[in-house]
Amino acid sequence: MTAPGAARAYGSWTLAVVAAITFARVIWLAVQSAGLYPDEAQYWFWAQHPAFGYYSKPPLVAWAIALTTAAFGDSEFAVRLSAPFLHAVAAGFVYATAARLYDRRTGCWSALAYVTLPGVSLSAFIISTDALLLPCWAGALYAFVRARERDELRWWIAVGVAAGLGLLAKYAMMYWLLSAFGLLLSSAGERRHAKKLLVAAGIAVAIYLPNLWWNWSHGFVSYLHVRDNAELTRNLLHPVAFLEFFGSQFAVAGPLFFAVLLVIVARPSWLAEPRARFLAAFALPTLALMLGLSLLSRAQPNWAAPAYVSGIVLVVAWALGRDWRRFVRLAIALNLAAAIALFGLSEAIAAGGLGVPAKYDPLHRLRGWRELGHDVGALLAAHPGLTLLADDRELLAALIYYVRPHPFGAVEWNPIPGVTDHWRLVNNIGRHRGEDFLAVTVHGLVEEMAPEFAELTPLATIRTKSGPKGGMVYTVYIARGYRGDGRPRR
Repeated sequence: MTAPGAARAYGSWTLAVVAAITFARVIWLAVQSAGLYPDEAQYWFWAQHPAFGYYSKPPLVAWAIALTTAAFGDSEFAVRLSAPFLHAVAAGFVYATAARLYDRRTGCWSALAYVTLPGVSLSAFIISTDALLLPCWAGALYAFVRARERDELRWWIAVGVAAGLGLLAKYAMMYWLLSAFGLLLSSAGERRHAKKLLVAAGIAVAIYLPNLWWNWSHGFVSYLHVRDNAELTRNLLHPVAFLEFFGSQFAVAGPLFFAVLLVIVARPSWLAEPRARFLAAFALPTLALMLGLSLLSRAQPNWAAPAYVSGIVLVVAWALGRDWRRFVRLAIALNLAAAIALFGLSEAIAAGGLGVPAKYDPLHRLRGWRELGHDVGALLAAHPGLTLLADDRELLAALIYYVRPHPFGAVEWNPIPGVTDHWRLVNNIGRHRGEDFLAVTVHGLVEEMAPEFAELTPLATIRTKSGPKGGMVYTVYIARGYRGDGRPRR
């Protein structure tokens, strides 16, 4: 086969394999039995109320859900449908970036490595802000590669558009912009692009402005949430949390790929080559930042996910440069096998009616909500005139989705002062004085709740076989005559 023919073959193989994996993921979404995670249910609720922002996240995830559910209904399948396709788009940009920097062979293996990363396999099943962020990150990276080649304005505009959409997906897109400016500042040869990058950043900010305006109108609640979520007010170091986060990255990126990335970082001379330095600039700062955050406070394993968009290209290019194609194949096969075993096997066992212990079921937090919603819906139907109330944000989100008809006017009871989630922002219980509720509780705070109501009568106990801890007990009350103001009593 001629060299041009071989190059075209790599592109065709990439398209075929990514399409096959995406198709398999869509089929699995259609047949699996796990319910929505409460965060997914909350994003679906947001999608019913289009806006430029929401309490904890920018709006793009809600907009994506609004599109898929408008076309296919409100099933779990429709809510999640965009996730596998978004990661397929990200894989396409990974291919294009690696092919542009190296060759199409590197592009092919990089795209296949990305689309089979364990973290991507999970993210392709659960609709989240990461599913929106990663294709924007990868698209901005590819556009940046093209813009630097000939300094063409259209590619700098593309950088700005991708970065702006990324900011509407997740605030972590800011790390991409910081990495780009960091690259320019660290290299004299890159500084000639500074003015064009500023133009691109200006376009990104312009696209992002609607969410900034929304935050301005709502007391900057999203930014305050990000600050509080990081818990940087703590003064102690947390070495155990650091080690847990560090260990989790072997699961997010796959053990072999992450191990090789650590080997590359341990030998800075291997990053001296311009292409490797470029890729490292968009991977290592984000990873280092999350590692530092995990030591100072806490960090979720997926917070470092954007680092692996360029990080996987760096690892694959390094391995292929040493003729380690078998290693790349092995790492991809291991990641794919792990995804099938962890998610497919547990789902097959659950679908067969057999119980899977929570610690062995990666999807246990997605189970039990549908049954809980059915039971609570029956109680609401038996007691008309009551408004649904829950004492937990995740519980309320799941109930609004799974109770039929959807109780969109449901409210949250929370003894913590201030606005701490979206429910308290848009439908604070303080606006419901004198009303009667069906209160579903999980935190055992009945003594704190009782003074807020004229009458609090136990109604039922509901047990689920799975949930946040593998099985939960919910106590249901009829709560009449709310007389509080949304603030806890002393």
